[in-house]
Amino acid sequence: MADTPDNPQEPVPQRPWYKQRRKVTVLAAIVLVAIGAIALVAWNELKRPDDVSNPDVPFQKPTKKPKPVPKDKTVNWTTFRLNPQRTGYLPVNGIHPPFLRTWKYGNSPLLEFPPIVVDGRLYFVDNDGTARALRSDNGREVWSRKIASLNASTPTYSKGRLYIVNLEPGHILSLNAKNGRKIWQKDLPCRSESSPVVVHNRVYFGCENGVLYALKAKNGHEVWETSVSGAIKGAPAYEGGTLFVGDYGGVVTAVRAKTGQVKWQSDGLGSSFGRAGSFYSTPAVAYGRVYLGSNDGRVYSFDKNTGELAWTHSTGGWVYSGPTVAQVPGTPPTVYIGSFDGNVYALNAKSGDTRWTYAMGGRVIGSLSVIGRTVYAATFDGTTTYGLSAKSGRKVFEFHTGAYMPGISDGQKLYLVGYSSIHALKPVTRKQLRAARRAKAARKAARLKARRKAARAKKQARAKQK
Repeated sequence: MADTPDNPQEPVPQRPWYKQRRKVTVLAAIVLVAIGAIALVAWNELKRPDDVSNPDVPFQKPTKKPKPVPKDKTVNWTTFRLNPQRTGYLPVNGIHPPFLRTWKYGNSPLLEFPPIVVDGRLYFVDNDGTARALRSDNGREVWSRKIASLNASTPTYSKGRLYIVNLEPGHILSLNAKNGRKIWQKDLPCRSESSPVVVHNRVYFGCENGVLYALKAKNGHEVWETSVSGAIKGAPAYEGGTLFVGDYGGVVTAVRAKTGQVKWQSDGLGSSFGRAGSFYSTPAVAYGRVYLGSNDGRVYSFDKNTGELAWTHSTGGWVYSGPTVAQVPGTPPTVYIGSFDGNVYALNAKSGDTRWTYAMGGRVIGSLSVIGRTVYAATFDGTTTYGLSAKSGRKVFEFHTGAYMPGISDGQKLYLVGYSSIHALKPVTRKQLRAARRAKAARKAARLKARRKAARAKKQARAKQK
């Protein structure tokens, strides 16, 4: 029937939109596209940032090669990582494998940080807060003094004094290096494991409250304090009137040593999903750059004057290790560093490119040392120390103990730090090493023969008594 004003046709009811397949399909597609776009934006914002390579950042090529220490000369290793720049490299010709152990010291519960060696003495603080001095020729203890209940730092020597920071209780003190007597002590509002550096009669160190301190070396009076972005764990490095520290806020800061004024600050890249990295690693300063590792798994290189990021190199784990920076003969300037991923890396100091890697078989927590042409590194899992060729990464030495930071040298001996011991190793020829081993075996056989003879005599005496 046709529509008329008197007989209108009733409207056909419409189905709800969610029952209309075409509209639902279109709407679902729009939603999916929107979700994908949001996810893409979020991923780009929150994913792990790519490594940086900025070849325009200045690199100061070495003007001259470091002169190696003569074989007959003793040198002083006066602070953590050898020098104020914290490079950890001692150019000597005579310290290389094979070695013969001349003495062992094993009276410490735990040695997390290495000793220093000055004028024939080793100075260190074990984990339970006992400071000790040993003779470097025979390992005998000269003095010991309980200074804290918990320590994780290396002393610094300057002008007959030792400067030591402690975790518990939080304080810094100065001891007479000759006899261990306390000269002064300053209580801190925080714990510290930031091994001090002493320059121009001032002591510089960081604290877990995020403050970098400058004190007078003579009496411990404060000169200035400067706040950074987080707890300072590593030791400050010094070069050319500037101090460099990384912190647990993920920031590297350059501070003028004279005034405490901040010169520049640079952020780390951080890890995935917007998480900031934190710097435990002690910086090393060389070639116009500042090098250090981060808990975001990267090794960093910054311009020391501006803080501009020159390059980063990703590893497969946290980088607690402080870098050793060296130009060993026959190699380019190189950064040697370990990672929680179980590898030691040799990176080109200018570009960050890999020269070689060595799989240690366990986490590398502590800093490395380069002594002569050998890189010394310890693994926390398995507690073993390895010596690697600085040129090729080939293993040239292995020692049965080591966990944190493996070794120092005075140019005459290599002093290796085990989990709770110190070993003095003297370089020898292979002929001398074989002779020493034969003599040791002969002494062992003689002792065994003597014990057997005594046992037979004792048995015969009992038989006669019966």
